[in-house]
Amino acid sequence: MGIAFVWFFLARMGTVLAYEWNWAAIPQYFFFRDPDTGQLVPNILVQGFFTTIRLSVWATGLGFVLGTLSGVMGARGDGFQRFISQTYVGIVRNIPSLVLLIIFYYFVASQFLDFLGLDAWVRDQPRGVQSIIGLLFSEPGQINSFVSAVAALALYEGAYISEIVRGGILGIPQGQWEASSSIGLSGFKTFRLVVLPQAFRKVAFPLAGQFISTIKDSAIVSVISIQELTFQGMELMAATFLTFEVWVTITFLYFLLTFSLSRVMAFMERHFNREIR
Repeated sequence: MGIAFVWFFLARMGTVLAYEWNWAAIPQYFFFRDPDTGQLVPNILVQGFFTTIRLSVWATGLGFVLGTLSGVMGARGDGFQRFISQTYVGIVRNIPSLVLLIIFYYFVASQFLDFLGLDAWVRDQPRGVQSIIGLLFSEPGQINSFVSAVAALALYEGAYISEIVRGGILGIPQGQWEASSSIGLSGFKTFRLVVLPQAFRKVAFPLAGQFISTIKDSAIVSVISIQELTFQGMELMAATFLTFEVWVTITFLYFLLTFSLSRVMAFMERHFNREIR
């Protein structure tokens, strides 16, 4: 069915818009051969693909910390802590992610990071250190924008993770608390050793789904010139005018990444459920 739809789409594009496809031009933007060394070097589509992965991993990791803290406060905190958690979730979830990103980038993060001199510090590091930073984060000239994008995405995803974690904690039966109390565990030890591990086991797969959502949401950071997959695709499209070839390729790369992860998560969930039966 999917193949038939793609074939129909391509055929209609060629007929209705008289569009001349040029798929042969696309592979060179994945890899190109260095004229000096003769080796294959990643080109902008591959670079953007891995920047999207790095961005999503860091944003999800930071969002997990932020969301877990907020979720715990929302589920087990006192009145003030619950108010803080609810306020954070309520504000962030009711602001479009693009608006949040722009506000965070132009009015908060850029000013703060410029004050800290993070970009200048990275530029002063030895080449080896810069290579490691480039591998884990971004090129030195893009580090401020990258950190801003990670922080904004983490703030956004953390609000959703907060609700997942809070639901997981509240889903633990009251009997677990009573049984732990009967064997002499304090409230904190019961939460840390009994409730929290069970809660994370319950929400592990929803959290994995949130990671996949972060990958898709990461496309919005192209508006602040982060050289992730969407941004690289738009640059390539502007330079080559291969509009549909580039967008179809980008769509395929996003689908390949998110569908592969969702299948892996589904396999792990089935395997995990069989083990606990």
